[in-house]
Formats: sequence, structure tokens, C-alpha cells
Amino acid sequence: MALLKHKFLKPFKNIFILIIAVFIVWMLFFDANSWLIHHELNNDIEALESEKEYYQKEIEKDNKALKKLSTEEGLEKFAREAYYMKRENEEIFIIEYEDSLKNKPNE
Repeated sequence: MALLKHKFLKPFKNIFILIIAVFIVWMLFFDANSWLIHHELNNDIEALESEKEYYQKEIEKDNKALKKLSTEEGLEKFAREAYYMKRENEEIFIIEYEDSLKNKPNE
């Protein structure tokens, strides 16, 4: 057992190897630019890039909606569907199905 301990501790008796080992541990875990901090920052970057993709898709979708609303027909369709507007001498009937109605909490 004593021979085994000497065999593994022998490299650490050299001061240069000891200093290099301490330096590596310091750089991996304790330094301001450590591997752990870089790992966290890389995760943050990935999250921000996925968020950026989401917002770019939303911008594209909104631009398509704006293009549709820029035409006379698109604007009229939006006004009729969203705000139930109508032309003169025209009647609108809104049909709501039972499953599309919101139930009151008291019922």
C-alpha cells in the first residue's frame, strides 16, 4: 500500500508539475474566464439565438399581415371579421356554437 501511494504521489513532488496542476484547476474552475462561466454564457447565447429566431418568424408573420391589410379587400375583410362592421343596407348575423361560448363560473 505504501508503494502504491509513493507511485501516485511521485509526479507531484516535482514543483513544476504541481504548479501546472494548480494552474489548470484554477483556470478551469476559479478564474473569471473559467470553463464553467464559458459554459453558462454559451447556454445563454443559445437561448438568445432561439429567441431571436422566434421573433424573426413573428416579424415575418406580422409583415405578411400588414401586406394583407394594405389592400382594400384585406382591410375590409379584417374589419368585417374582427369588428363586425358592415356596409350600408346590409345585415350581419353572428352564429355562435355552444362549444365556442365561454362558460360562466357560476353555472
